[in-house]
Amino acid sequence: MRTRRRLTFDRVSLMVVFLGIPVALYLAFVLYPFTQAAWYSLTSWSGFTSTQQFIGLDNYVHLAQDDLFLKAVGNSLVLLVVVPIVTLVLSFALACLLTFGGSSTGAVRGLSGSSFYRIVSFFPYVVPAIVIGIIWGRVYDPSAGLLNGVLTGLGLERFDKFAWLGRSSTAMPATVAVIVWTFVGFYMVLFVAAIRGIPAETFEAARLDGAGRFRTAVFIAAPGISGALRTAYVYLGIFALDAFVFLAALNPDGGPANSTLVITQQIFSTAFKDGRFGLACAMGVVLALVTFAFTGLVFGVARWREKRA
Repeated sequence: MRTRRRLTFDRVSLMVVFLGIPVALYLAFVLYPFTQAAWYSLTSWSGFTSTQQFIGLDNYVHLAQDDLFLKAVGNSLVLLVVVPIVTLVLSFALACLLTFGGSSTGAVRGLSGSSFYRIVSFFPYVVPAIVIGIIWGRVYDPSAGLLNGVLTGLGLERFDKFAWLGRSSTAMPATVAVIVWTFVGFYMVLFVAAIRGIPAETFEAARLDGAGRFRTAVFIAAPGISGALRTAYVYLGIFALDAFVFLAALNPDGGPANSTLVITQQIFSTAFKDGRFGLACAMGVVLALVTFAFTGLVFGVARWREKRA
């Protein structure tokens, strides 16, 4: 017969500290602000009055017909797809080189000097994003930037005074390159640690069976760190839907023909430049729903694949 545990002081204090306080903080700083923003999205609030006029779903109808907002949504979705895929593929490839990409004789090991590569590649992640944006803004400078100087020095004269951030065809790829450059080192270090959690005997057995480095990476390393890959994909996807600091530093006005305008930039300008907080909150709710849908899709697909395995 199952006995009922008594509520002692230790049990009650434990529940209060480790359950009650976190729940209270979550309600106060997560759920309440989100609920408040959802309410404001149904009003015409300017942000500077004590009362809000209820207008129903008018803000959402306006957003559905706003070409500029739809352009921002499209750009955010491009970042959502491109940034995680490019970053994770490069990070995973580099992690494989540093863990089992070394000599094909003797024990399985990575390239020589792998510790140095890990330290150097981690540097961009510890630099504030706004500083990175300013630095790369200088690098992309069409008249005195480092990139154009290197390319013209190599004989590519057509890149003299080439405006990487001033053309709609190159502004978004140049911005994505900066974001990928910032995060690839961090996720490489993360994947190196995850790959080293796979037993070394597994890599030895794969080598004895004649598996090359590419097959070892695809059929052993990738499945072995699938949890880390999935978590990194979700985190990078959520970041890509924001990316406000990078976009604001490199393309504060949304880039040429709004080619780099994202939802968070549109929220900022709508709220603080146009004084339309109600409409900005509606944009925020749309962004939150997109984020929830993305996260649910990733974990839903992962769970479906686990059930089929």
